Amino acid sequence: MSKINVRSPYFVNISTTNLTSAQIELIIYSGAVHTSWQGNPQYTLNSTAINAKVNFEIAELIKDYITALFSGTLPVAPGVLSSEATTIYVDYRITETINNVQQSPSTPVFGERAFYGYGYFQDGVNPQLSGALLQSNTYILKNRLDTVTVAVDNENFNKVEFLMNGTQVQIYNPLTNATIQDQILYLTNATGGIPFQIDQIKVYQTSPLVTISISVNDYRQCKYTPYKLTFINKYGAYQELWMFANSQQILNTTEEKYKSNILTNGTYTINDPQMKILTKNGNQKLTLNSDFYPESNNVVFEELFLSDKVWIYYGGQTLAVNIESKTFNYKNSLTDGLINYTIDVSFAFDTINNIR
Repeated sequence: MSKINVRSPYFVNISTTNLTSAQIELIIYSGAVHTSWQGNPQYTLNSTAINAKVNFEIAELIKDYITALFSGTLPVAPGVLSSEATTIYVDYRITETINNVQQSPSTPVFGERAFYGYGYFQDGVNPQLSGALLQSNTYILKNRLDTVTVAVDNENFNKVEFLMNGTQVQIYNPLTNATIQDQILYLTNATGGIPFQIDQIKVYQTSPLVTISISVNDYRQCKYTPYKLTFINKYGAYQELWMFANSQQILNTTEEKYKSNILTNGTYTINDPQMKILTKNGNQKLTLNSDFYPESNNVVFEELFLSDKVWIYYGGQTLAVNIESKTFNYKNSLTDGLINYTIDVSFAFDTINNIR
């Protein structure tokens, strides 16, 4: 089955001799994969053929059905909540009209997996991102007091090993009969909520057959309060990124004013303002510094900058933020030496609660 990465276009192409037009029906759902056509489609699209060809772009429609609402804890499978899931199933079938005669619907395609991911321009049409490891980096730097979690594709690995000094301390296997919510497995170095030490993770990918080794490193010089960002990466998986160095907090305020009439019986008091504030609110921003990361982790910061869903663990809560920095300057060890990134984020809400 193909993967649909919904932040990039996904085309269903139809080419049949004497094709006049075509119709596609989409059923989008969570839970277990269908084996028969069920229910009414959420979308029915029709298009007239040009040169006996029709192209339907369906990713944008599917994207609306992936909530991807991070709750603060990575959804360790099985049992991912639908609101947290960044994946969803899609069934579709095609009905062709040939020489102006409508044909019977085609055999449906069941269980296409859609991910809240994207491909780059260089990846071409319908990017697949078919690797087992659902992150681009193989070097992880984490707070020494925190766990580490990696995301893997449940359909493309036969085991994942967590190791310490070359000795296996935990092994994970794929789930059988997994629902769509568990197509991304989040594997962590904790058993029963109790963390265990590791310094390496090995992912045994099945197609193509390859072993991916990930180096896990503890940051031990916490002079400043570290902040953990969680974002959805290009593979459509949640990924954690620690910012260890100095941070600054800024409050920006906005207001609307009006000029009031303060005259009463021919006089006024100088304590009553003529320019009154109608509404006033604020938005807090943080300037975060990463401290030193290897050049190979540039790709993680790149995907953070491109993410439209980002959260920060701040003050004991997981809060949504937006990346305010608009320019990402790629650094390298040859010209920049030790690599530190500075990132501006704003909390994705007003400081004063005005939800009515």
